[in-house]
Amino acid sequence: MYILGISCFYHDSAAALLKDGELLAACQEERFTRRKHDHDFPKNAVRFCLKTAGIAAQDLNYVVFYEKPFRKFERILATFLKTAPRSWRSFPHAMAAWLGEKIWIRQILEEHLQIPKERILFAEHHLSHAASAFFCSPFTEAAILTADGVGEWISAAYGVAQDQNGPSGKNAIHLSAELRFPHSVGLLYSALTAYLGFEVNEGEYKVMGMAPYGNPRYYQEIQRLFRLFSDGSLELDLSYFRFHRDPQRSFSRKLEDLLGPPRNPGSRFVTSQTSTYDDPIPPSAQELLENQRFADIAASLQQATEEILLKMARHVHQVTGKKYLCLAGGVALNSSANYRLLKESPFEDIFVQPAAGDAGGALGAALYAYHVWLQKPRRFTMEHAYWGEEFSPDVLRGALKEAGLPYREASHLEELLEQTVQWIQAGKVIGWYQGKSEWGPRALGNRSILADPTQQRMKDKVNILIKFREPFRPFAPSIAEERVTEFCQIPKNPRTYPSRFMLLVTPVVPAQKNRIPAVTHVDGTARVQAVASKTHPLYHRLLERFAQASGVPVILNTSFNLKGEPIVHTPKDAIGTFLKSGLEALVLGNFLVAKNK
Repeated sequence: MYILGISCFYHDSAAALLKDGELLAACQEERFTRRKHDHDFPKNAVRFCLKTAGIAAQDLNYVVFYEKPFRKFERILATFLKTAPRSWRSFPHAMAAWLGEKIWIRQILEEHLQIPKERILFAEHHLSHAASAFFCSPFTEAAILTADGVGEWISAAYGVAQDQNGPSGKNAIHLSAELRFPHSVGLLYSALTAYLGFEVNEGEYKVMGMAPYGNPRYYQEIQRLFRLFSDGSLELDLSYFRFHRDPQRSFSRKLEDLLGPPRNPGSRFVTSQTSTYDDPIPPSAQELLENQRFADIAASLQQATEEILLKMARHVHQVTGKKYLCLAGGVALNSSANYRLLKESPFEDIFVQPAAGDAGGALGAALYAYHVWLQKPRRFTMEHAYWGEEFSPDVLRGALKEAGLPYREASHLEELLEQTVQWIQAGKVIGWYQGKSEWGPRALGNRSILADPTQQRMKDKVNILIKFREPFRPFAPSIAEERVTEFCQIPKNPRTYPSRFMLLVTPVVPAQKNRIPAVTHVDGTARVQAVASKTHPLYHRLLERFAQASGVPVILNTSFNLKGEPIVHTPKDAIGTFLKSGLEALVLGNFLVAKNK
């Protein structure tokens, strides 16, 4: 049985394909179109999934959309009517977008896939999120907590899930409580992301990276934006926000009166702790003071978000009594909050699916249909995130020849690893392109940029000369799974799934900070990736070889892309990024390429 899940028309469009309940392929549309967070119908991702299975669209038993469009349209319409006449400027644009395409999903699916309408199903947004976490987890029963900006009406929900091995012998997800729009921890974070000068649904990662440069001096001011209840639910004071009536602006003048003028998106972010590298214009005292205010606001927002989620999790544990927690929704990508949930909540372990945001809804919708609606048994646990497209050696070789690049083909694995380690130890930054692309926003050793974590200068070199992005952005340490606890203070279970998917920020062991300065953030933490030999033997072997040569089983890992671009997908993408950046070497499958200096 083949079931295709689809998410689209908001952001991060994606497709995921199941065969008899096991994942065959999953990918976001942005990887194909090169438009970051592409929201259009994922025709290329669908085509890839079908090609992977060797089937036509007509062979699909079901296609499941990740939310219910009419219910979402109801919320959009009701909100505009409730906020009229203040929302009248944006009302025509929103109605044109919805009536022109977004609401007619069934017809669009019929047209693109040429399948009868009875094979097209619709799951609820937060049930898709919940299923994407639980039915990928190793747990037979667990508590569920979902949190994002908003789905149809729900912005957060909790409940319980079990599979056929649970008490009732049935697959089930029951969301027993919900938080509804416009009250939302995700929209709170997004509105402050916009205030801090970053793009909503894109810049939240930057706010997380900015927060450690500040102190939470504005925590009390941030608390004035919402009323927090004992169960972790919250009620926003809407006088500080505009997102509920104006899609072009998230916050009001009242927020500016509370926190001060917002950050200019085009300005540089520099504090006394950030690097200016080779910037010829030193920051003024006023610029440092103003940017410290923004860092402090980011730190205050991050602390408030963590406290909200902790209160939610503690209440969920009290109500459900479950040992394990599955997290989903865009808020579950907050890696610092995940650490506190693992350390401070009563749950023994947590699971976060690597594409926890809207893209993951495509997978969750398919899993919900297969396991809950059809009551098919589970045979799948997501042990890794490598579900994207892979290209043959002939395609890789052809791309290099087309680009006119001289290359050397490694005759065996050890030659490939030896040359890669030599380049890294020599201070070169390399593009590392191997196997299937990753599912989710993190590069996990297949579409990665790699460098030496023991060299302090690599932090600036990779940010500024390679990726052309802000110098305050942190990097991840990839560490062999069996040696993670030597470098990172992971609480409770040292082999938690979030660390495999780079979804856990942990304190670095104090004695190790000076050994890996390029991947230790300003607050002494790191967003760790635990690399298992079973799921990624090549990357694990590279870490072993680097450890033999350097004494450190850690490599700096960041996504293979430039600022504002999706992670590279095809060999041509990788070569193009290599040529227009400061990357000094490229490992494309078994092919080794070095720039002539």
